[in-house]
Amino acid sequence: MTKLAPSALAPQYCWRGLVCIALCLVLTACGFRLKGVSPLPFDTLYTNINENSEFGSNLLRAIAASSPGIRFVDTPADAEARLTQLQNNRSLRELSINAEGQVEEYELNLVFTFQLTDNQGRIVLPPTVLRSTRELPYDPTVVQAKEGEITMVFREMQQSLVSQIVRRLSSPEVNTAFENAESLPVDESLLAPPAESTTDATTSVPKMGPMSPRSAPQINLDGSSY
Repeated sequence: MTKLAPSALAPQYCWRGLVCIALCLVLTACGFRLKGVSPLPFDTLYTNINENSEFGSNLLRAIAASSPGIRFVDTPADAEARLTQLQNNRSLRELSINAEGQVEEYELNLVFTFQLTDNQGRIVLPPTVLRSTRELPYDPTVVQAKEGEITMVFREMQQSLVSQIVRRLSSPEVNTAFENAESLPVDESLLAPPAESTTDATTSVPKMGPMSPRSAPQINLDGSSY
């Protein structure tokens, strides 16, 4: 078999390299970007969500991963945009009980409401409600195992909400709103002097006592765990 000399192969590799470069330029020109990276139309962001909570830390990491150039600031005055948490609730609801009056199935609910404004208080993304609901069989004879399962499911639901929030923030709707900010309505409450800080309300499921009909699992539902 006759082998091609290196000098004969060089034009082929050169041609392939030029084709690859041309394709990269075309993809860049048409707005192509790596999957998962969606730069936000602002560089600095303030949020009242507790960054030390599990939910807050997960959300901030997801935003940073989606938009690597973002910088989180500690005061609204230093931010181009403000992500405001308006509601953050978890709940358990009994769906069915057995003949002995013990719960057989629970409904798990997460409700998170937020809005996005710019540094002038103009509403870029109006109050948006995100909900997540799951149904989970319950066995009062294995309380500890079921408590752990409920906690795990809530975390999965929470992560789903984090992904939804990031998608909303990086949506074309938000980009368009920022480009036309002068026409947006203003949230007057953001222009008022800041009120004294208050402690977030806590919602909790009653603690598990001695085994009894319809006793609820002991799940921590306060803001620190979400």
